[in-house]
Amino acid sequence: MDLFNHRLRLHADPSRVVVRPFHIGWLANGSGISRSQRLINEVLEMSSEQARDQLVLVLKDFEARHWQTRRVFMTRYDEIASAHGLDGSQIDDEKRQLIGAYFCHEYSYAAAALMNPSAVPHPDQSGMSPGSQRILMSLRSVGEGHISSVAFREGIIGEDNELKLAPEPPFATAADAVGSDEEEVPTGPVTVYRHRDSTLSGTVIFPITDAQSKGLEDLRLVHFTHDDGAVEWLGTYTAYNGATIQSELLRTRDFRAFDLVPMTGTAARNKGIALFPRKVGGRYLSIGRQDGENLYLLSTDDLTHWDDGQLILKPEYPWEFVQIGNCGPPIELDEGWLLLTHGVGAMRKYSIGAALLDKHDPSKVIGRTQQPILAAADQDREGYVPNVVYTCGAMRHGDKLFMPYGIADSSVGFAFVEIAELLKAM
Repeated sequence: MDLFNHRLRLHADPSRVVVRPFHIGWLANGSGISRSQRLINEVLEMSSEQARDQLVLVLKDFEARHWQTRRVFMTRYDEIASAHGLDGSQIDDEKRQLIGAYFCHEYSYAAAALMNPSAVPHPDQSGMSPGSQRILMSLRSVGEGHISSVAFREGIIGEDNELKLAPEPPFATAADAVGSDEEEVPTGPVTVYRHRDSTLSGTVIFPITDAQSKGLEDLRLVHFTHDDGAVEWLGTYTAYNGATIQSELLRTRDFRAFDLVPMTGTAARNKGIALFPRKVGGRYLSIGRQDGENLYLLSTDDLTHWDDGQLILKPEYPWEFVQIGNCGPPIELDEGWLLLTHGVGAMRKYSIGAALLDKHDPSKVIGRTQQPILAAADQDREGYVPNVVYTCGAMRHGDKLFMPYGIADSSVGFAFVEIAELLKAM
C-alpha cells in the first residue's frame, strides 16, 4: 500500500512565547505580610518617576514580543487588585501596569515538543476551489516542566497531496477564563475564550483546573453532527495533575469560546477516548481502552458520562502484541467506520494500523490491517521518545485520508493515503 509522506514537518519552537500569570506565594512571612502583598507595597511605595522608569525597562524587553502587552499587564493588575482589595482610583496607570508585570511571566509553550495532532474540517470553507478544503488541526505543545497545552494550526489541503499551512501570527495568546480568581483554582467545568484580535493559529489553551494542572494531553477533535442537524466540534483529552489522569471533553461551536468539561464514569478514569461523529442507533458512541491493552466500544446517553464497554479488538499481530489503542475518532465511509489504531511491538516501537467497523453495529469488526500503514522508521525514529508515530485524528478528503501524526513525541509529519487501498489491505 502506497502512503504519501509530505515533506513538511513541524518542530518545537522555543521562540513561540505567551504571557502567563505568575503565581507568587500568598502565605504570610515572618512579618505577617504575604510575598504578594509585600511586592505590591514595594511598587506602591515607588515614586511616579521610579515606577515609570521600571515600566520602561520592562516594556523595552517584552513589548515587541507580545500582543498588546500593556493591556495584558492591566488585565493582570485587575485580577490582583480584586484579590487584594486594591483601590485603583488611587493608583496611577504606570504603577498598575508595573504591578501586573510583576505577576506575569513569559512561557515558551512549545519549547520541548510539538506532537500528537488531530485534524477536522475548518468551520470556514468559504472561497475554497473544487478539490480543496480548509482544515483545522489541534496540536499537543509541551513547554517548561513538561506541561502540555493545546495549540492550533489552520491550513488548506488540495488535490495531488497538497498541503499549505497558514503562517503563524507573530504573537501567540493564551485563551483565558473571564473573571478567574487569583486565589481560587476551578474544580469543575470552565469556559475559556480566545482573544477577539487573536487568530486561531495563534491561540493556546493552557491547564486551568487542579485536575489539569500538569497538562492537557492528546486532544482528539471531531466534527460532530447532532440529531437536529446542529454542528459542534468536540474533543476528548487527558487531564493530568502530576499524579492522576481523567478524561475531559472540549466543546465549541465557533472556536472562540471553549467549554472544558470533566467526564465521569468508569471509562473516564482512562485516557484515549475517541468519539464517533454522530449518534449511532440513538446513542453516543466512542472507542476507549479500559484495560491498557485492548479496544472497547463505549455507549452512553450522556456525552460526559462513560462506563465500561464491549471488547471489540485485541492485539493480534506482532507489531501490536504489547497493546493497541485508537488513533482518533472513527471516520464514516460507505463501507463502515474506519478506525485508525496504534500498536506497540518489540522495543516499544509504535505503528499505526486501521480497522473497519460495521456501519450499523460498530461492535462488529469487518476487517483490520495485518501490517502497519505507518511505522517509525529512518528519520521518524529519532526524538524525545524514539520509535513512536502517533496520531490523534485523521480526516477524509475526497478519496483520500489526510493524516497528521506525531513523530517520536517531538515533531509532526503529514501523510496522505488512498482509502480504497487502505480497505484492500484489510
